[in-house]
Amino acid sequence: MATKPYFMLIAIFLLLTFTALNVSAESTSCRVETSSCHNKAEALKMKYIAIASILVMSMIGVCLPVYSNKVKALQPDTNLFVIVKAFASGVILATGYMHVLPDSFNDLTSQCLPQKPWRNFPFTTFVAMLSAVMCMMIDSFSMSRYRKSFIRATRSDGEVSREMKIEEGFITKEEQLMRHRVVAKVLETGIVVHSVVIGLSMGSSQNPCTIRPLIAAICFHQLFEGMGLGGCILQAEFKSKMKLIMVFFFSCTTPFGIALGIALNTVYSDTSPKSLIVEGLLNACSAGLLNYMALVDLLAADFMGSKLQGNMKLQVWSYIAVLLGAGGMSVMAIWA
Repeated sequence: MATKPYFMLIAIFLLLTFTALNVSAESTSCRVETSSCHNKAEALKMKYIAIASILVMSMIGVCLPVYSNKVKALQPDTNLFVIVKAFASGVILATGYMHVLPDSFNDLTSQCLPQKPWRNFPFTTFVAMLSAVMCMMIDSFSMSRYRKSFIRATRSDGEVSREMKIEEGFITKEEQLMRHRVVAKVLETGIVVHSVVIGLSMGSSQNPCTIRPLIAAICFHQLFEGMGLGGCILQAEFKSKMKLIMVFFFSCTTPFGIALGIALNTVYSDTSPKSLIVEGLLNACSAGLLNYMALVDLLAADFMGSKLQGNMKLQVWSYIAVLLGAGGMSVMAIWA
């Protein structure tokens, strides 16, 4: 039952993405300058390379933490795991601020869209703000629902003494596990949304000079973003079936978006007003979600926790890891 809202969120976002493909013959597209590097055959080869390489790097990134529980040094309670997770959280933070948010600004302020209302109102920041609030609501309601269901269960069993110890932290491990599961599911939802949009844009491009650096940048992005998500999945202690489903969604969404862009290349235009609006709004929603998750549920939760608060040296190294991850991902914004 707990997995149904997660799959519904992904289904809704994917359906919204596909509405961008409904570009009829009457839809007007902005005329853009053709590049001297325009080569359809070469671009197609690069796209096939992109599908394979991004799929492999995505699987490596997300599987490393998920299936590293047999390695003692990478257990969730070790210092190395904390530092690696901080680095990956920095990557996710920079993804939201340096990649997804600017893409949304570019889409929704494009000259291809009418002045009113798209360039008269900051839709990107408005939607990102609403998305962040929605994440907070999901966090809050999920934990409230869990606490109420637990109290109800303890009352039915007559365990009054255990119920009274809830406020004393008696079941903090169970509550923390629930929170880790909520974080992992909501984080993956945001990642899936922008991954499909990125893949769709690459799949529709006919410019090898643009695609070539994008492959390297997206591979780097997927590797370390996957490590961040994989760390959350590991801490959530999902069963094997749920782990495989989440690994599959993360690994396949960008290659799927590229394949979809290739298949619909003749009807899809990333400069049509309809496509720009849908992609811009989805990117804004994804940016708000990623920024909230990175700052509140990943970084703040760890840095304000007892492990880092009680170890100043580990805290300093974790901050360095965050800056390295965010800095590396910010540099990637030059090419992607």
